[in-house]
Amino acid sequence: MERGGGPRSGKWRGGGASGSTAASPFYYEPNSRAERKWKPWIVPVFVAANVALFVVAMYVNNCPAHSNPYQRCVARFLHRFSFQPLHQNPLFGPSSSTLEKLGGLVWDKIVHQNQGWRLITCIWLHAGVIHLLANMLSLLFVGICLEQQFGFVRIGILYLLSGFGGSVLSSLFIRNGISVGASGALFGLLGAMLSELLTNWSIYTNKAASLFTLLIIIAINLAVGILPHVDNFAHIGGFITGFLLGFVMLFLPQFGKHKAYQYVLCVLALLLLASGFAVGLVMLFRGVNGSDHCKWCHYLNCVPTSRWSCGN
Repeated sequence: MERGGGPRSGKWRGGGASGSTAASPFYYEPNSRAERKWKPWIVPVFVAANVALFVVAMYVNNCPAHSNPYQRCVARFLHRFSFQPLHQNPLFGPSSSTLEKLGGLVWDKIVHQNQGWRLITCIWLHAGVIHLLANMLSLLFVGICLEQQFGFVRIGILYLLSGFGGSVLSSLFIRNGISVGASGALFGLLGAMLSELLTNWSIYTNKAASLFTLLIIIAINLAVGILPHVDNFAHIGGFITGFLLGFVMLFLPQFGKHKAYQYVLCVLALLLLASGFAVGLVMLFRGVNGSDHCKWCHYLNCVPTSRWSCGN
């Protein structure tokens, strides 16, 4: 299952420029604070790591070693790095078995084989070139803006915890197939942008327009997640995690000092985040199926129509 390209694109199941006054897509009131503009480096490192691991996945996959005259690899001139036949992987990437071997999210292995590390490793793997490009372009577009404004420590933590949160929620509701992709982490950055806008409300210009634009972007990207073969639970889990972390990590002084409501939101978000992770992890490792407690939640992941079904 593909985690789409975050802000603009899905997890994949086998078998998504700043100006001089501010480093975010929205702008503060001039001279509202002495802003430090960080030089981004952690986001490019994340991009490089994702690309490098995709190359490793293709090397391990070694399609020609398993092909036959009826199932020929795509782009055979790449030799060992050629892609699986398109009927197996239409995204130009490795096989499901390779993704599973390298750390893709598989519920059975996490719960019954104590491989909890897959909750993290899956966010560094991608199902194919298309999946990788969509996610990395989104990461560069959103991540660099946030890192310029808030620094590598906060954005790095946001990215990793959001990806982890997306994996936890995905594992609670999806038990079949393999899920990979960085878009849970990317949706976390998008969620953090929303909470940052809300908690730093008074230092923004064009508040209503900024909020409306961001909500439309979020709605469109979450709507894409109801298509088949896209892990929208990873998107939602990452978004909620990032949204709560934004209140904790991204609040700024309002014209020289922090407001009382910012501290209240920070504490509430921290409590919700800690309790959510605790409950989610306990349920996951006890083998609880989230769908048993939420009969309608499967519609958040896929809505069946006359054109497609939502079967595993």
